[in-house]
Amino acid sequence: MTTLLEDIQAYKEQFKQKAPKEKQEIMAKATHDLKESGVAQGLQKGDQAPAFTLPNAAGELVSLEDVLKHGPVILTFYRGGWCPYCNLELKAYQKELSAIHEAGASLIAISPEKPDASLSTKEKNDLQFTVLSDDANGVAEQFDLVFKMPEDLIAVYKESGLDVPGHNGNNDWELPKPATFVIDSSGEIIFAEVESDYTKRVEPSKVVQVVKETKSK
Repeated sequence: MTTLLEDIQAYKEQFKQKAPKEKQEIMAKATHDLKESGVAQGLQKGDQAPAFTLPNAAGELVSLEDVLKHGPVILTFYRGGWCPYCNLELKAYQKELSAIHEAGASLIAISPEKPDASLSTKEKNDLQFTVLSDDANGVAEQFDLVFKMPEDLIAVYKESGLDVPGHNGNNDWELPKPATFVIDSSGEIIFAEVESDYTKRVEPSKVVQVVKETKSK
């Protein structure tokens, strides 16, 4: 069984071979500029996680406070079901779901997509964990993850037929940086990984290990 990072590398190689060079250059520049801007650094280890309540893929409200009553929470923010890297990540978390539950933790994935789009993502990837819809990136904003896409990148997405506003139900072209947090039962963030490069993700098995080490202390 391949790891998430191996799957991502394989996809990146395919993309390099197929995508026009100009498109690749625009996307690479946008990633570089975002990294250099210092925008949306994300909450860090030791910070308190903001309380939130969001709808799941079925439209039912889920609160972080309620989930934390059952133990630590692995919270991952993804861009949307239209993002191939996000889909690879979500599938990788699904593979680790038994290990996550055995470690006494819960898994929540959040994106700015509307509930119906989240449901499509959940069904497409056969996800058995909680997927929440963060309208207008309100919660992602609290976690300091939100940035506005540059105009040349928006043009690339439009040319590729990616209707990000259609998925999110707004026209702001804002996204959260991919980020993963482990939150202990007191609400404290004990692990934080925030990426400016959307092609980079933390290996889920590493996150599970964080939970296990925390519980053994």
